[in-house]
Amino acid sequence: MNGTIALAAGAACLLSVATAVPLRRLALRWDLVDRPGGHRAHARPTPYLGGIAIAAGTVVPTTIALGFADLQITAILLAATAVCVLGLIDDIAPLPAATRLTVETVVAIGVVLSGVQATVTGTWLDGALTVVWVVVMTNSFNLLDNMDGALGTVTSVTAALLAATALVQGHIALAVLLAALTCACLGFLPHNWAPARMFMGDSGSLFLGFTLACSAAVLVMGRSPDQTIAGLFLPTFMATVDTCAVFLSRMLTDRSPLQGGTDHLSHRLRRAGLGTRAVAATLGVVTAVTGALCLAMVLGLLSPIVAVLVAGVIAIVLVSLLRGSSVHSPVQPSRTSQKIRERRR
Repeated sequence: MNGTIALAAGAACLLSVATAVPLRRLALRWDLVDRPGGHRAHARPTPYLGGIAIAAGTVVPTTIALGFADLQITAILLAATAVCVLGLIDDIAPLPAATRLTVETVVAIGVVLSGVQATVTGTWLDGALTVVWVVVMTNSFNLLDNMDGALGTVTSVTAALLAATALVQGHIALAVLLAALTCACLGFLPHNWAPARMFMGDSGSLFLGFTLACSAAVLVMGRSPDQTIAGLFLPTFMATVDTCAVFLSRMLTDRSPLQGGTDHLSHRLRRAGLGTRAVAATLGVVTAVTGALCLAMVLGLLSPIVAVLVAGVIAIVLVSLLRGSSVHSPVQPSRTSQKIRERRR
């Protein structure tokens, strides 16, 4: 089975690399580009559609390797593909937020009905809580796609450590999926590394967030509540802390939490003096630390409480160090805020 994982991972990387360039040319031909202007950091129109390369690199090798034998993995792949299509439509013709949330909720329910439920209360509420968590995390990862290389780096590290965790727990099919996801992201990352020649768009960021959220939920099924909470929080640490920090900051300054802005952790790191590549690397390192805490917990080296406390300290230190960074400095805004301004024109 280790050979299957290696073959799926290698095929994922090759497929992602092979499809990225043609998709970039297609995006330029169809004018699916993010244009420079205002506070945008890139100097030329940058095409979307990179998310299609990531999705294809993940779904195709995983399906070939596993077939449709595992109901839960099949449900995740089908639902994640639907979310990717949703993101692609949103990239081409922006959709209302209510439409996006409705579709995400419906496909998340489909995954839960396949048997994927995070064990929090041990009652029927776990299904509803899993749906809410998957939808929230899907959009949190979408918001994390706000700087060249940031989301690709975070996802590559997260998926790799989740794959290791899946192997330790004996979830071979999930390990195949996560290994393919890791290498599909790595295959695309050179195109998205600063200065980016291609963006993944909502098709990629929603696909990544949904797949990672569902995978984390699979790994905590049947676990105790403390292990479940730690197993959900630690792999999604960066997206969770970033979203919480942004929402808290905007609520304290009477700004809409749903409005785009440049107050994400990546923007604050940029204003603190780090270059764009250094920001992506920093986010990757922090993600590696919290992912390693999750793996250590699964191996029995740390208790869930200790692992979460350590991650909590990291979150407090990170947010505190960056609290003084002005949110009004002219740095690269999030992709989401860029698209909001485009929709209003």
